[in-house]
Amino acid sequence: MKTHIVWLRNDLRIHDNPALSAACSHPDAQVTALFIATPAQWRAHDMSPRQGDFLLRNLIELRLALADRGIPLHYHQCDDYDAAVVWLTDFCRRQQADALFYNYQYEFNERRRDRTVERALDGHVICQGFDDGVLLPPGSVTTGDGDMYKVYTPFRNAFIRRLRDENSQCLPAPERRVTTPWAPVDEITPFDYPRRETDDYPAGEEAALSRLHDFCHHQLQDYRRGRDLPALDATSRLSAYLTLGIVSPKQCYNRLRTACPTVLEQADSAAFCWLNELIWRDFYRHIMVFYPGVCRHRPFITWTRHVAWRRDDTLLDAWRQGRTGFPIVDAAMRQLNQTGWMHNRLRMICASFLVKDLLIDWREGERYFMRRLIDGDLASNNGGWQWAASTGTDAAPYFRIFNPTTQGRRFDEQGRFIRRWLPELASVPDKFIHEPYFWPQAEQTGLDYPRPIVDHGQARQTALAAYQSAKAQGLAPHSG
Repeated sequence: MKTHIVWLRNDLRIHDNPALSAACSHPDAQVTALFIATPAQWRAHDMSPRQGDFLLRNLIELRLALADRGIPLHYHQCDDYDAAVVWLTDFCRRQQADALFYNYQYEFNERRRDRTVERALDGHVICQGFDDGVLLPPGSVTTGDGDMYKVYTPFRNAFIRRLRDENSQCLPAPERRVTTPWAPVDEITPFDYPRRETDDYPAGEEAALSRLHDFCHHQLQDYRRGRDLPALDATSRLSAYLTLGIVSPKQCYNRLRTACPTVLEQADSAAFCWLNELIWRDFYRHIMVFYPGVCRHRPFITWTRHVAWRRDDTLLDAWRQGRTGFPIVDAAMRQLNQTGWMHNRLRMICASFLVKDLLIDWREGERYFMRRLIDGDLASNNGGWQWAASTGTDAAPYFRIFNPTTQGRRFDEQGRFIRRWLPELASVPDKFIHEPYFWPQAEQTGLDYPRPIVDHGQARQTALAAYQSAKAQGLAPHSG
């Protein structure tokens, strides 16, 4: 009898799981699932306590789902990837494994870890990896010269052409293993990692698929109109499930096609609008594979290395705490701090404010978001921050600088979202909600809200000058 081990990472589901499906495709094989917790690595990667808690809860649910199919889930904790490689190699030996199955992760450290495992097991255990966590695998959508697209729109156009011809059918969950007797599995004890609970995200694949179904069949029609309005509950809220692989992009795409069969032909539809977000997610993963430097805190546009960032802990702390004096920024940051999630439009506004108004290094914001977000994901978070900072591929041009007050008026005109997260502004009239310090009654009511920590007009000019100087320096001959 053959022994197959499925090494689970950020693919914590039994449906549409290529590695699990392949391991179970041999009816006579004994299949064992494995998860290795690496707290020291998570700390190095700035994983948030909320994501740590969500991971633990989903592992517990996955353990039950696998046991129901006669597949034990072994659990082990060690410090980091180096230790995990050593332990995994020994585990395969002790289990007398014939093959190790896993779904690819596309980040730099994770790809290096997998190569080390493959070398260590070469000649002893067959290693089989599978593309997962994307609609189309990295390298499958390239220019005529075989290069990676650096601009999103032509990438999306080529992506959709390829998607039309792709077999996007989801894989079923494995059948119960009749040849594998049910055996006690390792208890999944709390990680040696800080955890913070959240009530907004029930754990388990069933919860994720239910949320996906409800969004596609009951909320999708309002998505195009409402997705930029943070006061509305108009987004899918699936990002946390996608990050840990509780649901796959293909499951999202197939459910979307069920709700709107003509999604690829209706570019002005709400369904295509949401598909566009899934394609952006793929785009950043493809970029990460072709340009691994973005995984290592390097800007994609090389001349932006010369931007003279300001070092000011007082300004940085005001931004972190939601005390900048710009209500839409402060409400968004408090939403992040209190819930571990932030509306996507607000992520752009807050990122632009930190980088362009405060001229603080985008990597400070990238790190802070990862340490708070329940859906923290390196590719999407880095891609978003580099877009806002004008340092990344297909980024906003450096002279595009959001006016936070104008953004607040545009996307939260009556201040409904602002008042929800800034209760000190509850009595401020709509007319003054975006600039409460101009409210005539502010002083006599004892309004406890700071004045703006920067003048946006002056900050804009300072940012433009900093970027222009960096560009001149970076493009000069022999600039390095």
